[in-house]
Amino acid sequence: MLKLIDVTAGYDELKVLNKINLDVEKGEIVALVGSNGAGKTTTLRAISNLIPISGGRIEWFGKDISQLPGYKRPELGIAHILQGRGILNTLTVKDNLILGAYVNCSKNERNNRMESVVSLFPILGSRINSLANSLSGGQQQMLAIARALMMQPQLLMLDEPSLGLAPILVDEVFHKITELRKQGVSILLVEQNLTKALNIADRGYVMETGKIVIVGSGKEILANPKVKQAYLGI
Repeated sequence: MLKLIDVTAGYDELKVLNKINLDVEKGEIVALVGSNGAGKTTTLRAISNLIPISGGRIEWFGKDISQLPGYKRPELGIAHILQGRGILNTLTVKDNLILGAYVNCSKNERNNRMESVVSLFPILGSRINSLANSLSGGQQQMLAIARALMMQPQLLMLDEPSLGLAPILVDEVFHKITELRKQGVSILLVEQNLTKALNIADRGYVMETGKIVIVGSGKEILANPKVKQAYLGI
């Protein structure tokens, strides 16, 4: 469904991505892992057109969307949860969810979608009228995911969803990610916790200094001696 072909991108004169090739098929979880500064977040930002690409192309179901404005990409079914969650702290849980359904959505459809996401994240239903900044870190991450799901995306891109969470909450968030895949949502996951990410991933890509250096199934990458030595200290 999504394909990056020789994508090059960066910030002003700083080139971060160097001819990246990556694809996500319908109904799978793909993990993009690597050390800090490898280019993982920049890859997601390029897909969302938060930064322009300077070379290569991005395809969505075979159509070149490289020049499509960023605000048009959610209409295609591409949702991006930024690092740090990006929820609106001074609004209620309900209002955050409503804002997630701004793309081609009637009031009745919006209400139906809200019922659906609250059934996936029951804690949000019990806190529906609470301010977002009153939620715990794990609850805020679930709100960020739920708000993105209000768009009914085909592809959900998550940038470091476990960042700053207690281990028990990390487990819960990753469990929810696998549930989403079962519901037909494809996932592109950027995550510092290699073991967690690759254990749930169908396929994975390892990045180093703006390049893809290892590709394989999640289990294959976890078993790779270079990955064990460089990232897991084994």
